[in-house]
Amino acid sequence: MGKQIRVGIGGWDFAPWRETFYPAGLAQKRALEYASSQVTSIEINGTYYRNAKPAHFAGWAAQTPDDFMFAVKASRYCTNRKALGEAGESIERFMASGLDELGPKLGPILWQLAPTKRFDADELAAFFQLLPAKLGTRKLRHVLDTRHASFMCEDYLKLARKHKVATVFTDSDKYPSYADATADFVYARLMCARSEIATGYGKPELKQWAARAAQWQAGAQPDGLPYADKAGAAGAAKPLAAGRDVFIYFINGAKERAPAAAMALLGLL
Repeated sequence: MGKQIRVGIGGWDFAPWRETFYPAGLAQKRALEYASSQVTSIEINGTYYRNAKPAHFAGWAAQTPDDFMFAVKASRYCTNRKALGEAGESIERFMASGLDELGPKLGPILWQLAPTKRFDADELAAFFQLLPAKLGTRKLRHVLDTRHASFMCEDYLKLARKHKVATVFTDSDKYPSYADATADFVYARLMCARSEIATGYGKPELKQWAARAAQWQAGAQPDGLPYADKAGAAGAAKPLAAGRDVFIYFINGAKERAPAAAMALLGLL
């Protein structure tokens, strides 16, 4: 199967979407079924605050199309701590909470660090070693959301590439924003949607994101994005001949516009 571009939103239970996204009168219990018919991936955020149960994951898998994929945000108890290298027990508990019930619909696992967490090579290496390579027979894909500018350095990029952990590219002025590829897939969280635009991002911007997504899929690094590597796109990563899977989520920003933004980008792709 060729490399795919998936576009989606964060979660499916957001009250303003009753006005801007869901059909009138749709039962709440059918929200995921509907949302997953309109986008190709959803980032599950609730698992950051509390572990779900196997029955939850099984239910989510059952309500979505065969070729659908979830990203799952890992528990904050794994990542919001003084010493990341001591997260082993929390990681095991999270991994055992029922993720395997998603089967082939389990996409990347997102590990979001606290904004105060600075880059420490030894600490991060210890954390990366705790991330399991597989869940049963399924190979896992991990992505790190770094929220402190100290991660924008060569040492971090080298470490993430060594452990094949992707790095979130964040389209936001609030958080470090750098598009260096550190794994064989790309994970972008687009946070600059504006409420006055029906699709969150304007059409020229969405066309630009569609072009960037295609470049990522082809294994290239788009020009015009910020990079931690001083050589910019040219040094950000070697082109990957096999290409890369791409996951793009419209999240935060003017969240009420996220579904329309995702659907518009999918239309352009």
